[in-house]
Amino acid sequence: MDTMLEARLQTQQRNTQNTQETSLWSSGFGMKLETVTPFLGKYRPFVGRCCQTCTPKSWESLFHRSIMDLGFCNVILVKEENTRFRGWLVRRLCYFLWSLEQHIPPCRDAPQKIIENTGVQNVISGRVPAGAGEGQVPGLAKKEVQRILGHLQAPLCPFLLRLFSWALLRFLNCVFLNVQLHKGQMKMVHKAAQAGLPLVFLSTHKSLLDGILLPFVLFSQGLGVLRVAWDPRTCSPALRALLKKLGGLFLPPEANLTLDSSEGVLARAVVHAAIEQLLVSRQPLLIFLEELPGAQGPRLSALGQTWLGLVVQAVQVGVVPDAMLVPVAITYDLVPDAPCDIYHALAPLGLWTGALAVLRSLRSWGHSPRVCVRVHLAQPFSLQEYTINARSCWGSRQTLEQLLQPIVLGQCTVVPDTEKEQDWTPATGLLLALKEEDQLLVRRLSRHVLNASVTSSAVMSTAIMATLLLFKHQKVGNGNGRRLREGCEHPVQLLHCPAPSTPQGVFLSQLLGEFSWLTEETLLRGFDVGFSGQLRCLVQHTLSLLQAHVALLHVQQGDLLVVPRLGPGLTHLARLSAELLPAFLSEAVGACAVRGLLAGRVPPEGPWELQGIELLSQNELYRQILLLLHLLPQDLLLLQPCQSSYCYCQEVLDRLIQCGLLVAEETPGSRPACDTGRQRLSAKLLWRPSGDFTDSDSDDFEEAEGRYFRLSQQSRCPDFFLFLCRLLNPLLKAFAQAATFLHQGQLPDTELGYTKQLLQFLQANAQEEGFFECADPNLAVSAIWTFRDLGVLQQTPSPAGPMLYLSPTFTSRENQEKLEQFIRQFICS
Repeated sequence: MDTMLEARLQTQQRNTQNTQETSLWSSGFGMKLETVTPFLGKYRPFVGRCCQTCTPKSWESLFHRSIMDLGFCNVILVKEENTRFRGWLVRRLCYFLWSLEQHIPPCRDAPQKIIENTGVQNVISGRVPAGAGEGQVPGLAKKEVQRILGHLQAPLCPFLLRLFSWALLRFLNCVFLNVQLHKGQMKMVHKAAQAGLPLVFLSTHKSLLDGILLPFVLFSQGLGVLRVAWDPRTCSPALRALLKKLGGLFLPPEANLTLDSSEGVLARAVVHAAIEQLLVSRQPLLIFLEELPGAQGPRLSALGQTWLGLVVQAVQVGVVPDAMLVPVAITYDLVPDAPCDIYHALAPLGLWTGALAVLRSLRSWGHSPRVCVRVHLAQPFSLQEYTINARSCWGSRQTLEQLLQPIVLGQCTVVPDTEKEQDWTPATGLLLALKEEDQLLVRRLSRHVLNASVTSSAVMSTAIMATLLLFKHQKVGNGNGRRLREGCEHPVQLLHCPAPSTPQGVFLSQLLGEFSWLTEETLLRGFDVGFSGQLRCLVQHTLSLLQAHVALLHVQQGDLLVVPRLGPGLTHLARLSAELLPAFLSEAVGACAVRGLLAGRVPPEGPWELQGIELLSQNELYRQILLLLHLLPQDLLLLQPCQSSYCYCQEVLDRLIQCGLLVAEETPGSRPACDTGRQRLSAKLLWRPSGDFTDSDSDDFEEAEGRYFRLSQQSRCPDFFLFLCRLLNPLLKAFAQAATFLHQGQLPDTELGYTKQLLQFLQANAQEEGFFECADPNLAVSAIWTFRDLGVLQQTPSPAGPMLYLSPTFTSRENQEKLEQFIRQFICS
């Protein structure tokens, strides 16, 4: 900690000496911003390195420290220098000339090669069981192949691509302040492309605009035309026809038919042939591993796993020797196309709907603040290398019911020494056609890549502001505050009113310091931020972006009071703050585990000094962290499959010690924890592979029994501890209220019907308690699915859909209360 504090003091001294002004990202107020050097030197942390455990060769070969110094470029800033021409007229036509100079490789004979593919020909000729040749004329089967291929893709239209690139470039400059890309990350991708292997980009999914923006960014950097795997449900037939001309791919509906269906066999053969042809021709492919934010359900996309499975199978059969996988993430200050009610099912987007959305965006140009965008390209890695190394990390797993239910009911106190098996993403027909071992490989690979994409994402200023407004200051819901917030009709309104007797929101002068503090803490944890500039201008610009969800009140002291709006405004801020959670997730899990450990010893409202007296053994901390890890959904944690739970427990404990919340307590007569000179490795540890901590850690727990910790008594620790606990409060409170609702809900009911019941209950509680962050349909779905995995709810098929009913074990009120008490021990009020 002393070293960290010295580094901060040195950085502050360097900041005071830096008086140069540069033209940085505009804050929307038309002024030049003063450079603010981030924490830990003048460079941001370089994020996005691949996993050293699963892909050590890629980790070494595709990275050099010099690329960290290359800085950022604004992709949509096209000038005269980006063309081959110079002059007055070129400066006015640079967008058009730039689009003409982009290289578009021809691919004229691709459809014929797909039809002549061996797998397709075997199905047509009937040499495959349930193939199209059984009872069908080969000529008709060939026409069926052409029809399926026409649904899947279309030949590229160079003229349309250039025209669309020119129009999109003008549109992006009207909507966004900038689209930033790190030159070093781009250099890693170019280096991977020089190896002669196909590139597969695996991306997060924040907006419908991602499927247009990401191909444009990579096309502008000389990577060619990307083939984008679109979801057919999000586009109308007319829009699908246009996107296929621009490089879009759409999975035929016949591909998801049963494995013994002749139409399904033919469609899957055509899709496999198309992917093989795409990889052989080294055309880059873009796959979205996440569902859209408006979709209720699992975070990992079933369609994305299907496309990834096709790539994995093509590499395994030897169509191409290898493929380079590139995790991609895109972050916005505000998602541009987010509807007002984002949780309702999104209707397919049509051409006219898209055109009207573009016109609305252009109409608001100049009237509303523009947002910034960051595109992140993590370090590419070899699919073949990952496949070989990842299989060695597979171990035994148990369901959540086997792991947690006996502990919840008090029947057992020992946490089983195994991992949790939890997968909410349904498997499609194409994925089910793979071997069971390959299906597991695809699922874990997709989770591994999504973890890499999320950890390489930059934290935007709106996420930091939303986190401060929601979790740094405890809200007090009284009538005066509600009337004060509802009295502001305009999104940002300055009112001369007396200061409220109870704190409602945050004063702007205080918010400036806390914004700088949270930015520094984020950078300290190895996460990048997507902004830079003068602190006051950044805060003002962020508040202007959040003007629909906050109110600015002018109080008598001359300061401004920033007040979050009740209702949907708080729910929207909670969604924004979730972007910051990965940076503090380990500490948040540890803080809630410590809270659960102290729940039965010290009153929650007791003073911090009283809680600091309690000794916390390392074994007790491990157990409590494991219980919370098993309770939290995998879609939230996104743990790397190659990392065991015990390894993550040690990481959580290390984080709590590093941030100063826990202090080692040396017992009399014991060897100091820092004394490593006399430590000897056991014979079992000498041959353990790296990352295998399941058995070795359990052997070493006897040595850890004598290690104890206390809560630190530093003045900043109580507030920081509460801040970390509150980061997980929305999810944990939703789970606790779902446990309370078990005896009130009407069961049996369909999954959709019970979700509506629970959501109404959460919304009613939010109106009473003022905690609107829980009134989230996605949290309701997560609670129901977690209870189903835990054995609280059981599911049976029915014509109306899956029916839910209470399991016999939890029909008793006593067991329901035990479940609620188990969850509430981790909640810090």
